[in-house]
Amino acid sequence: MQAIKRISQLKEEIRRLRKEKGDGTVGFVPTMGYLHEGHLSLLAAAKKETDIVVMSIFVNPLQFGPNEDFEKYPRDHERDLKMAEAAGADIVFLPETSEMYPRPIKTTVSVAEVTERLCGASRPGHFDGVATVVTKLFNIVQPDKAFFGMKDAQQVAVIRRMVDDLNMNVTIVPCPTLREEDGLAMSSRNVYLSPEERKQALVLSQSLRLAEALIRERSASPDEVRRRVEEHIRTAQLADIDYVELLSYPELAPVQPGQMPPSVIIALAVKFGKTRLIDNLIIEMGNSHV
Repeated sequence: MQAIKRISQLKEEIRRLRKEKGDGTVGFVPTMGYLHEGHLSLLAAAKKETDIVVMSIFVNPLQFGPNEDFEKYPRDHERDLKMAEAAGADIVFLPETSEMYPRPIKTTVSVAEVTERLCGASRPGHFDGVATVVTKLFNIVQPDKAFFGMKDAQQVAVIRRMVDDLNMNVTIVPCPTLREEDGLAMSSRNVYLSPEERKQALVLSQSLRLAEALIRERSASPDEVRRRVEEHIRTAQLADIDYVELLSYPELAPVQPGQMPPSVIIALAVKFGKTRLIDNLIIEMGNSHV
């Protein structure tokens, strides 16, 4: 495995490997590092479906707001490189901020509508930063397939829409959320949680299961589902709700009373102390009334 910091060197090495493997396909896993089993599952999917596996580790300043955790975001490149190599990555790209943004950036990518709810509403500018850095990375790596975890289902929806709208030559491969044995969605931010916060955070996956039961039983309106989920989350004393939403997926449009779209997402963002966690569940409904 190679660890590469320069864009020019990365491009040259990908060209060499493609030629060596007879026009081999490239699978790309963009991350912000501090890897966990969820990231490694993306590498495994890329290794299964493509010939050359590239992972990027870059904490992108464009997607952090002024009061967010950019400086404190967990970083451990030595640990990450060992995990990526063991998982079968061919290249890990670890650029410095100055390599990705050598001068103040004047060109950004913005996706409308699907960015306006959920994290887009509570983190203004976040998805412009995501779309811009992913576009840059796609242009640098030129992957055939890119692999993203569904824990951030809104991010997947935004990137898929961007790729479709701009006719980018890459296939987006969504991969399932990986969870700890007790149900907590794997996240690099989980290391911030105190033992008691970690225990109370289990209310998130419990709330998703409650929402799914209510939706499948046709026993509650969309507003009632949200209310019941919020009530359950508040049983955890340390939970501070940012949002609970029930929307169509991938459009992320509000669900109208009396009608469930073919695919719906129940999405949560909740703070435990200073740590903001997200989780979601996508439920395939078919065409059905409630």
